[in-house]
Amino acid sequence: MSHELIPVIKTAGENGKLLESAVQNLCAWLSAEFLPDWAVASIRELLEKEAFPELNDRFYQYLAFGTGGMRGRTIGAVMTESERGTLSALGTPQHPAIGCNLLNEYTIIRAVIGLYRYTESRLRSEERFDLPKLVIAHDVRHFSREFCELAASTWSKLGGVAFIYDGPRSTPQLSFSVRYLGAHAGVVITASHNPPHDNGFKAYFEDGAQVVPPHDKGVIGEVERVSLNDIPEYLQKNMAGVVTLSPSVDEAYLETVAQVVLDRSVFEKSDLKVVFTPIHGTGGIASVPLLKRMGLNLLTVPEQDELNPQFPTVKSPNPENTEALTLAIALAEKKGADIVMATDPDCDRMGVAVRAQDGEMVLLTGNQVGSVLAEYRISKLKELGWIPESGSQSVALIKTFVTTPLQDAIGKRNGIKVINTLTGFKWIGEKIRIYEEELKTELYDKTGLSLDYDATDFRKRCELLQKYSTFYVFGGEESYGYLPSDSVRDKDGNSACLIFCELVASLKKEGRTLLDYLDSVYLKYGYYLESLGQIYYEGASGAAKIEKILASYRKSPPKSFDGNDVIKFTDFGRETIEDADGRLIPSQDLYFLELANGYSYAVRGSGTEPKIKFYLFAREEVADTSQLPAIKTVARERLDALCKAIEEDAASRAE
Repeated sequence: MSHELIPVIKTAGENGKLLESAVQNLCAWLSAEFLPDWAVASIRELLEKEAFPELNDRFYQYLAFGTGGMRGRTIGAVMTESERGTLSALGTPQHPAIGCNLLNEYTIIRAVIGLYRYTESRLRSEERFDLPKLVIAHDVRHFSREFCELAASTWSKLGGVAFIYDGPRSTPQLSFSVRYLGAHAGVVITASHNPPHDNGFKAYFEDGAQVVPPHDKGVIGEVERVSLNDIPEYLQKNMAGVVTLSPSVDEAYLETVAQVVLDRSVFEKSDLKVVFTPIHGTGGIASVPLLKRMGLNLLTVPEQDELNPQFPTVKSPNPENTEALTLAIALAEKKGADIVMATDPDCDRMGVAVRAQDGEMVLLTGNQVGSVLAEYRISKLKELGWIPESGSQSVALIKTFVTTPLQDAIGKRNGIKVINTLTGFKWIGEKIRIYEEELKTELYDKTGLSLDYDATDFRKRCELLQKYSTFYVFGGEESYGYLPSDSVRDKDGNSACLIFCELVASLKKEGRTLLDYLDSVYLKYGYYLESLGQIYYEGASGAAKIEKILASYRKSPPKSFDGNDVIKFTDFGRETIEDADGRLIPSQDLYFLELANGYSYAVRGSGTEPKIKFYLFAREEVADTSQLPAIKTVARERLDALCKAIEEDAASRAE
């Protein structure tokens, strides 16, 4: 019986072992009487073990929408016997962990109901009376398929039309498919490159981009209004009304992504040898066939081709980490490959390693990759005559504030507009939607013509956007996300692999390496170096520490580091800040600090993980190639010292 546990829980709360909010949520869930026996047994086991920190972490709050959705544990830090049950062949427990602060069937249903109610209400307010349509994709993580089917069943039972794939697909393909199918919303079940115990629910609207204000707050409001009594009738799946998509939708995505290549001739006789790894994720589903279409000499890492939620060959399935590319680099060394590319589990991010002149493989940062791709595509579009040689303010490079200022310099020198957004690719997607809407409105007002945007050739869209709005030339963020075309509205590891190969193939035909090209960019714009400091704070107590650090920055900003005064402090939560289009940047707890020596850094809490992040930026003047080695060393030493000082200061602010 579940009611017998309530007095035990209340006593633990009175004794200070359980947070008040955890007591309230636990009692509410047990009193609702919808929990199956295994879930009640799980709570009982945690109480008997006096695993109060675990219960606090599971129940102190409801899993909330963050950067476009929600993300959290689906397997508890303390796994109970009733949750474990019989493990699957790939190590998946029998049940997701129970708790309102975890991703499980209850929080999935709650999110879907909220998303449906908001979508339906929005359609009715706009006098659009078609049935709400939802596309759902999922990656390879624990319970991803189960959550996908449960979400589809819930949406269908609510009265909508739900589309799913026959298996895992990448996040960018979901973004494309929302537009391609004319859906009103989309969902990806993924936790990107988080640890194996996590999963997530990322929401999209009909423009194919992640949910942004005011829709995110609207969805959150509807989710919060979902009562526990609303959940039980959706726990039993019914797939009768759910539509499984045909292979033609896959082919449409592949054909569209293939169009991002500006010069296919560079692949002819380039003899570019590539090693690719999806790190057990979805990258092999689209990236591999796309790369093969270009005729590349492609090798994959056999041990990492398997779709596996445990990601058994790596400590973390994150292409930002050198360790995640170890097997791929070893294969590249053995086979003499030119480059290594890796994508994360949902294939929206891409990491690379390239061969240096001495033969060693060198891992590039997301800032470096984004910068060389931006430089190449802008130059190539000018060469092709798609954009003016002198540049145009009707052409935009879009990046986040915490992405390297080298890209600001590239845009400025090339005479194009640079838009800086808040962290999160949803803001880049929002800007692309605004440019699309401006084009449609201006074109209709001036010519009387209505434009089918997605059916319009990419080259023609480029022309029309420059005439009536702004053409999006490239976008990216420092965390290894890139997007070369507006046909997809989220970062796309599949298209990133294609255009990176295009760049390297063009350089190889000229007898140059990617590192040669990167150094030429530094000589042209100055030497830029970036670093990332991170401090993890797990659970309820960790969230409080993160809030304390952020609050202390606003109340008492740092004055100096290592003898360099802070000469400017920008508070994005209190100040009025506009982008290059004159549009207001939404308020956020993001701070920028500029130092007297020309270095700078930004501070923010992660929207997807329990940590606080520090983005550090260095810039040094460089006159010729001979100076580069010494300048690189100096910048690294200064940045490392600054990072250490910042992290020590933050740790003291957390106490």
